[in-house]
Amino acid sequence: MRDRARMPSRRGARMPSRRGAGKLESEVLAALWAASGPLTTAEVQLAVDAELAYNTVQTILSRLYEKGLVGRSAEGRRHLYRPIKGAEELAAEQMQALLHRGPDRQSVLQRFATSLSEEDAEALRAMLKLRRRPR
Repeated sequence: MRDRARMPSRRGARMPSRRGAGKLESEVLAALWAASGPLTTAEVQLAVDAELAYNTVQTILSRLYEKGLVGRSAEGRRHLYRPIKGAEELAAEQMQALLHRGPDRQSVLQRFATSLSEEDAEALRAMLKLRRRPR
């Protein structure tokens, strides 16, 4: 049985806020995209949040590797991680996946287009015009 007298009291102590796995994955990917080269788990940990457990960062990196979002290479007893896809490519793939999930693509596209800022809508119009030009 535990000796309760030795256990620190949590009363009044604020527990750190927990981030979901998706949020952590995004933060880890952002750290890798911002880096000038491959990073070790410890370097990713420092870039994301030095107080985050090393094992947590290692787990997130393993998940991203299994999903094909990061590559890794061995350097001695440790791994170096690098992003496989850029932020723009991954965002475009996620948008496509969401578009394919909906039963009515036209409606999803319409809602997306009408929710854009005027600046983003103009950029999209310009890109679509370039795409339509004969090559």
